[in-house]
Amino acid sequence: MQRKNTDRLRIAYLTVSDPNDRRSWSGTVYRIGRVLEKYCGEVFNVGPLSPPAIKVGKVISRGVKHLTGKSYLHTHTLSLSRKLGQMASEKLERANCDVIFAAGASTAVAHLKTDLPIVYLSDTTFRLMVDYYPAFTALLSNSLREGDEIERLAIQKSAHLVYPSAWAGLSANRDYGADSSRIHVVPLGANIDEPPARGEILNPVNRGVCRLLFVGVDWSRKGGDIAFETLQELERLGVPAELTVVGCHPPRGVSHERLKVVPFIDKNDPDGRAQFDSLFRNSDFFLLPTRAECFGIVVCEACAYGLPVLSTQTGGLTELVKDGVNGFLFPLEARGDQFAARILDIYENANAYQALRFSSRGEYERRLNWDTWGEKVREILLATVAHDNLTSADCLATSN
Repeated sequence: MQRKNTDRLRIAYLTVSDPNDRRSWSGTVYRIGRVLEKYCGEVFNVGPLSPPAIKVGKVISRGVKHLTGKSYLHTHTLSLSRKLGQMASEKLERANCDVIFAAGASTAVAHLKTDLPIVYLSDTTFRLMVDYYPAFTALLSNSLREGDEIERLAIQKSAHLVYPSAWAGLSANRDYGADSSRIHVVPLGANIDEPPARGEILNPVNRGVCRLLFVGVDWSRKGGDIAFETLQELERLGVPAELTVVGCHPPRGVSHERLKVVPFIDKNDPDGRAQFDSLFRNSDFFLLPTRAECFGIVVCEACAYGLPVLSTQTGGLTELVKDGVNGFLFPLEARGDQFAARILDIYENANAYQALRFSSRGEYERRLNWDTWGEKVREILLATVAHDNLTSADCLATSN
């Protein structure tokens, strides 16, 4: 018998990291917990899970890399998976819950012993990460084997799977045999406490300087060199521009009088969140020339502030950024001159630029916010508990 939409579930929220840490997964782990409470029911945290083996594994990983040049994924071992599964199972025994919602916790889910139905969320699969992100490149054979097995077990054990992109969902279907009716594509939202009101950010402002914003802890993977080239090229084209880099230090030798670096912002701190808000409010374009990206929460945040996003055709970004709507996507081989040329075309046309800001904000309001995510995930959780089949438009269509 199907539960009523007014029912409030008791949800075991399974995470390996601290669910109250706003820094974990760019704040996504924290935000999911809050949204589940708002839309779905009472949340019981099953995490953080941090056995000593994680710290020991990190030391071993560094040693293996130094000695062999190969990568050893200490976070994706079967022995760690069994330990995390045991820890989570023991915590679940003390909680009277209806369903488990696991966020990015495949290693814990794979060997979890429970009778509760599991809804598993991730922004990727292990198979997609291999030779895509630097940490998953040149893997030891046992890391490849164990990581793949953990992903297979986690997907097999879950009643429903939630991914923010069809790119990830199709991999679960193609590479791990998950039935498309169990796969739901629901974009994540912007990790900000209070999004600015429309009127606060969409009023035309002529600052005389084109302000570019780049956010990322990994300068190389996020395409920081291309962002810097964009600044230089705009200057060559006669456009007064500034580039603010947040989250990392550019390499030695990368300097410019109009380059500002904010190496770290602590989102756990109110002052840090206020600084984050100010940076987005006072920017004109968001640059993400990334080499590899599963989804890109920061794109949702840029859209919340009405910022056009200039990014690359890779991973989940091909669905997240829509050309001419909330920004533009470039081929991976594009360099700063191409980014700068597009910025110049838009920025010199005040009406076109303002229209792009409006449509970028519209994408946030329509699909890239946590309220929309919460409503859709609530239906998935209710159907999971009631053992109903879902025929939602958000289920993966493998024919696409």
